[in-house]
Amino acid sequence: MLKICIFGGGAIGGYLAGHLARAGLCEVSVVARGSTLDAIQTHGLRVRTPDGEFVTRVRTVADVRELGPQDYVFVTLKAHQMDAALDQLAALMNRHTVVLPPTTGIPYYFFHGAEGRFNDTRLPGIDPGGRQWQAMPPQQVVGCVYWIGAHTSGPGVVVQDGEKAGCPIGELDGSLSPRVQALSELMIASGLAAKVNTNIRSAIWVKFVNSLCWNPVALLTEATLGAMADTGDVVPIVKSMMEEADAVAAELGLHIGPEPNKRIAMTLTARHHRMSMLQDLDAGRPLELDPLQQSLLAVRALTGIRTPTLDTVLALARLRAHSTSTSQR
Repeated sequence: MLKICIFGGGAIGGYLAGHLARAGLCEVSVVARGSTLDAIQTHGLRVRTPDGEFVTRVRTVADVRELGPQDYVFVTLKAHQMDAALDQLAALMNRHTVVLPPTTGIPYYFFHGAEGRFNDTRLPGIDPGGRQWQAMPPQQVVGCVYWIGAHTSGPGVVVQDGEKAGCPIGELDGSLSPRVQALSELMIASGLAAKVNTNIRSAIWVKFVNSLCWNPVALLTEATLGAMADTGDVVPIVKSMMEEADAVAAELGLHIGPEPNKRIAMTLTARHHRMSMLQDLDAGRPLELDPLQQSLLAVRALTGIRTPTLDTVLALARLRAHSTSTSQR
């Protein structure tokens, strides 16, 4: 039986772990801490979806050394938690382990094996010193894009927002490898929409741009997606931001799928969803604005493309984040 570890017990990690554990098709474990660790160990992991609610027991630990090497490791941590986690990952990995790092922004491995002039370009602005590259070697990486609108209503309780949730996975070279097909089949059998995407690099870009555009606007407005749509004035700004980002993508040689209007319409189906950065603001957690901006700066520097709307919104969002952190001291 395959061993799968979910490193991080938040909304995304809990959603994945809950479905995998309920299906019982693999040996699942979760690495968590604090109240989340206590809640899952004591009461189990509770997941609420539009199809119903379920509670499942799943092995949950704070010390990764209790688990040993895994077949697959999903790292579902926030960006500010990554540095501390890198040293722990070694206990979960051997040379056969497949790791699925977080994709809040552009991941460190983004250009590994890419076609064209940016092949294997390193991104020191995203991965200073190459620590992530060393801890999670790109040849052991499978890309994963989380289109899962979810939040935690309490420790160990995950609530899905919206009717649809998906997490396509794919090899960076677009191949249908045995390891990616096996994982996809297992996840689909567990109730997770995890089809293999043979253009996962572009899918990662689309998700990055979605977060880059919607999260800062959510931070500034403190509005749900539905409220942003209803004003009529916000969506055109988001569209301009997406178009600027996609101009960078074109210069990088990426082939982006749906045009901005379709991506916006898809996002707005989760009308009641509060973007992850807004959830972090509500909970007093660190905001993941820096990884988004650092990602934009890192790839934009390779192209020379100007992004005035993105720059303006990010400048305002940075001030909002600074004002929030100052008031919480």
